[in-house]
Amino acid sequence: MSSPNIAIIYYSTYGTNHGVAQAAAEAAAEAGAEVRLRRIPETAPADVVNGQEAWKAAAEAQSDIPEVGHEDLDWADGLFFASPTRFGTVASQTRAFIDTVGPLWQKGALANKAVTATTSSQNPNGGAEMTLLGLYTTFMHWGAIIVPPGYTDPVKFEDGGNPYGFSTQPGALDDVGQRSVAHQAKRLVEIAAKMAD
Repeated sequence: MSSPNIAIIYYSTYGTNHGVAQAAAEAAAEAGAEVRLRRIPETAPADVVNGQEAWKAAAEAQSDIPEVGHEDLDWADGLFFASPTRFGTVASQTRAFIDTVGPLWQKGALANKAVTATTSSQNPNGGAEMTLLGLYTTFMHWGAIIVPPGYTDPVKFEDGGNPYGFSTQPGALDDVGQRSVAHQAKRLVEIAAKMAD
């Protein structure tokens, strides 16, 4: 199998999805992929971000990570998205970026890419599954190949059991979360490599 290009694309308000993305990037690299870690640009006004200490601190902690561009999606064989859930759907920042990729879609550049997603929500029933299914609906419009974790590893019976993708509550990843994200990222690498051959 070839060594696939994997883009880890995330948005994080307070740092949870930043941590998920970092864990995914490490696991994908360990699995032999060429990895780009990219953050989705902030769309909230600066005075709103700076008006909340936790949001401001998280933004500063992520400032060295390059913002995602269309060239990153074009380059990748596999895409790993991490985004918070907002009111039962993906965060508006993530949606705003996705809504710019029409030119890539029109030329077929997103077709046949392996793609998976993770999310976080304030509580376990905060719409995480709906967020992932909503993202996957978009990816199906692209013609991408959805790579959910399903129940392909015992860790899925420890992490809350979301078969569509890892989902968590705010905060740092614990050991189970680290292992679950790693499994999902490595599964993406495996499928992306098979498709790239």
